[in-house]
Amino acid sequence: MKDANTWKKVDDYIAERLLPYDPDLEKVLSANREAGLPEIDVTPTQGKLLHIWARMQGAKRILEIGTLGGYSTIWLARALPADGSIVTLELDPLHARVARSNFALAGVERQVELRTGEALAQLAQMDKEGTEPFDLIFIDADKPNNPFYLQWALRFSRPGTVIVGDNVVRDGEIIRADSEDPRVIGVRSFFDLLSREPQVTATAIQTVGSKGYDGFAIGIVHD
Repeated sequence: MKDANTWKKVDDYIAERLLPYDPDLEKVLSANREAGLPEIDVTPTQGKLLHIWARMQGAKRILEIGTLGGYSTIWLARALPADGSIVTLELDPLHARVARSNFALAGVERQVELRTGEALAQLAQMDKEGTEPFDLIFIDADKPNNPFYLQWALRFSRPGTVIVGDNVVRDGEIIRADSEDPRVIGVRSFFDLLSREPQVTATAIQTVGSKGYDGFAIGIVHD
């Protein structure tokens, strides 16, 4: 079995060949580190995967739950057409401040609406405001609330909306029904909800790489 060092080397190999050097994205990651943000951003290869999914979807409206320093937001925003937009939700005011600076650095600030505060409260407020459905929704925030985020994602969906959830394997811990880790419990509840939802066709993939062993869930909403 290959180890984590091999996973990182493969990630580096793929990035060297398929991801041209991007000084703005490198500056974004540096700004996040300098601000003391946790280094839990998606990897460059995962960021480009999100970008490609958004382009394949032809997304004009994207919702991201969990901004951190805006690295994944920028990948998604760059997939939008000129008249497209992304709403991203972030709890921590420091993270939000760093993200806003990063959006300006990357030149996507006009397409990004960053809402600061507890995500469930923000989603409820968006519902009151009559927010229209999104084409793609990316869930990457605190895992204990994943089932609630999924319920909101469904509310803000239409037939054809793609929903993506990150960090859904948790080093394989999701198979432990006896886990007392609230993050694992939240992800297992997320899977349970997906399995019962008749309006979503979904799957999940396990991933390995420079950030370790985890995975994505992806589903599409239908009538």
